[in-house]
Order: sequence, then C-alpha cells, then structure tokens
Amino acid sequence: MSTQTSNSGETTPGHSIPNPVKVTTQTVVEMKQKGEKISMLTAYDFTMARIIDAAGIDVLLVGDSASNVMAGNETTVPITLDHMIYHTQCVVRGVDRALVIADMPFMSYQVTPKEALTNAGRLMKEAGAHAVKLEGGRSITDTVKKIVDAGIPVMGHLGLTPQSIYQFGTYKVRAKEQAEADQLLEDAQKLQEAGVFALVLEKIPSTLAAQVTKQLHIPTIGIGAGQECDGQVLVVHDMLGMNKNFSPRFLRRYADVESVMTQAVQQYVEDVKNKDFPNENEQYA
Repeated sequence: MSTQTSNSGETTPGHSIPNPVKVTTQTVVEMKQKGEKISMLTAYDFTMARIIDAAGIDVLLVGDSASNVMAGNETTVPITLDHMIYHTQCVVRGVDRALVIADMPFMSYQVTPKEALTNAGRLMKEAGAHAVKLEGGRSITDTVKKIVDAGIPVMGHLGLTPQSIYQFGTYKVRAKEQAEADQLLEDAQKLQEAGVFALVLEKIPSTLAAQVTKQLHIPTIGIGAGQECDGQVLVVHDMLGMNKNFSPRFLRRYADVESVMTQAVQQYVEDVKNKDFPNENEQYA
C-alpha cells in the first residue's frame, strides 16, 4: 500500500508519496547493480496507471497486449501505432513516479530503421513515453542503434515474442533446445552492445534466464523466466484476477477482482430493480 508522510514524519496508508523520486532508465540499471529487484506491470489507461503508480511500482509497460486485454483480439498483431499512442497518453497522465515504457507494435519497426525511428519518436513526442520496447534479436540491432543514437531509450525483448506468434505457431516455452538457447544468449549480448538499457525475457527456461542475467550488465525482466531475473513483469489484469480464462504456470493471482466486480454489478442491478437505489440520501431536493 502506498503511503504519505505527515508533518510528524509518520506515514498514512492510501495516498501516494508526495514529491516522489522519478524512476528513470538509469535507475533500473542501478537497481541491478545494487541487487534490488525491479517491479513492472502493464497499464493501458489513466485510472489503472494512477493506482499502480501510487502503490509503488517501478516500471509501467504500455504493452501491445492492449490488443488482447482492451480490444479482445486473439493476438497482439492487430494493434496499431495510433492505438499505442492513445493508450500511452492515458497512462502517462496517471503517473508521478514510475518509468513508462511503450511497446512498438507489429510492423512499426520491422520495415526500415528510419521508419522505426520516426515511429519511436511519435511514441515519445505525442504520447509522452519515457522509453520504447522492441521484440527481436540480431535482426533488429541496426534499428535499436538508430533509435538509441537519436536519444530514445530502448528495452529489448527475447524468448517468446508474441508479435511473431504466427511464425512460432505456439505459445510454448522457447529456447529449450541448445541451438535456440545459444542463439538467445548471443542475441542478448548483441542487443546490449546495440544500446538497450534492459531486456525482457519471456517464457524461457529459468536456468537460461539466469545465465543471460549473469552475462549482461543491463537488467533482465522476466515473465515466465524464473526468479534469477533482475525484475518481473505481469499483465495487470491477469495478476488482479480479472481474466480467469488465462492460467499459465508463471501467473500468480494477487486478487479476485472479477468476482468482486461481478458481485458489485449484480447488487447494483438488484438495487435498481427493487427501487432501493437511489435512496433519499442519494438524490437532490
């Protein structure tokens, strides 16, 4: 729970910290150096971002998973750059402290490095993102370099890369075979050399994630990649229990919000039908 410092130096629950120290890309790199774990969640709208930020999250990812969570698409492929700009704008308005990273959606960076830079610039200028995230390894290193050289921080993403789902054909664990594991290790090194400040590792063996984390001087953020990563990320709707149809092994549900919301709406419907809402105290004379 977030706290607020009173004049006596005590803290009170339920309020964000006044004048919070902003988390930056340098902050998360220093957290790895200090051995402090990095907390990261997704967010797609102002209200959710405000709550999560006030609760003390380090990093908010405006994920292209908005395609699934917010729009109901089967994959992340359909979401557009304009959609991502809108969601990022909403999240940024709700944040005082957290580092806000925006996913670059499918085909917004794969064509040419020049086009990728233009699109990354839109996420920074129009949406207010603090950094962008790209999926892929050696094939995108030139693109990463061009974006980083322009002054835009980039987070990488290896392992299961959802934008390539039609190529993979499955959401199963990646890099279980030695050849793919060796390629991932090499890709991680090349992304670090290209200038990424951090790297998401999704759905890979925990031993491999530990090896990557030890190999790199930049932080790794795991999702289904074990406890040795420098930080962890989950989709907020999943960890809050708002989507019970999704139950991967790596997911821990910290609440049952779907049930709470369902009960609240059912009670509201009943109160309206029974003419119990609004009562005399909930109307104007």
